[in-house]
Amino acid sequence: MSHPTVTVRIRDALRYAQGRAEKLGRTQQLELGENLFIRIGPGGRKFLLFCLEGEPDQSTARAVAEALGLREPQYGWHQGATLRSLTVVEAGAPDRTEPSAEL
Repeated sequence: MSHPTVTVRIRDALRYAQGRAEKLGRTQQLELGENLFIRIGPGGRKFLLFCLEGEPDQSTARAVAEALGLREPQYGWHQGATLRSLTVVEAGAPDRTEPSAEL
């Protein structure tokens, strides 16, 4: 028997994962859409947005940063071995190094 499906607002899921990243000091990953994923880094003040095919757009990253309550987010790109990820780091966040694919 499978578990019932639960619908959760994406903003709530993002904030929950952000809280876990901060509390546990570990990266949290969520699937935001059919081809859109996020990895929220330890501390909850930086994240990677990536697609398995193609690239995420900056408007989506801005919306996610707003949902996470990041102040003055800094945007950049990370080129991994197989994926190009959009990186977002809150200005002045501890461990200000650019997030990597490993977060």
